[in-house]
Amino acid sequence: MIGQGTYSSVYKARDLENGKIVALKKVRFANMDPESVRFMAREIHILRRLDNPNVIKLEGLVTSRMSSSLYLVFEYMEHDLAGLAATPGIKFTEAQVKCYMHQLLSGLGHCHSRGVLHRDIKGANLLLDNNGALKIADFGLATFFNPNQKQNLTSRVVTLWYRPPELLLGATNYGATVDLWSAGCILAELLSGKPIMPGRTEVEQLHKIFKLCGSPSEEFWAN
Repeated sequence: MIGQGTYSSVYKARDLENGKIVALKKVRFANMDPESVRFMAREIHILRRLDNPNVIKLEGLVTSRMSSSLYLVFEYMEHDLAGLAATPGIKFTEAQVKCYMHQLLSGLGHCHSRGVLHRDIKGANLLLDNNGALKIADFGLATFFNPNQKQNLTSRVVTLWYRPPELLLGATNYGATVDLWSAGCILAELLSGKPIMPGRTEVEQLHKIFKLCGSPSEEFWAN
């Protein structure tokens, strides 16, 4: 086992037909509530819409009637960015940071062009292989969006340290900028070697943002 969540476990496995190493995400439906089932169905729908070298590829689905489980088959990646950054002795060079950010923005550009918001960009969801290839993973909070239409989306998304101010202020009509804010936080984190705004609460997170970036003007609040 290489990872575990509330309703799923991730295993490293080998495809017996071609010998390829894959990651198997086992989803347990037995105790899953209807809303979680909808989230899982949406995640699969989104993954099937995306096809880019910098987005994790869903290679197949396997069902198990015996255990009431569904297996999502993904390409296998050896590392995640957060794990590598936390490894003692590892300090990313400027060239590595440029390479990782180029790949992250390329993957996000593809997602946004296909009408998909990731809504949880952070180091743990950016996977790396031993050759330095980066892929965006974990689309559990992702959703479809249309930049030309006003939409009522939830503001309760994005891990706190990477959450943009508009979501902290309760915005429900937003677009690609929420992912780009998170990407900016990743860039600063890679260059500084640590998270730049590690707030413990939403209020503290806003305070850290305003302290670093400045407070919104009176004209902003008036609008």
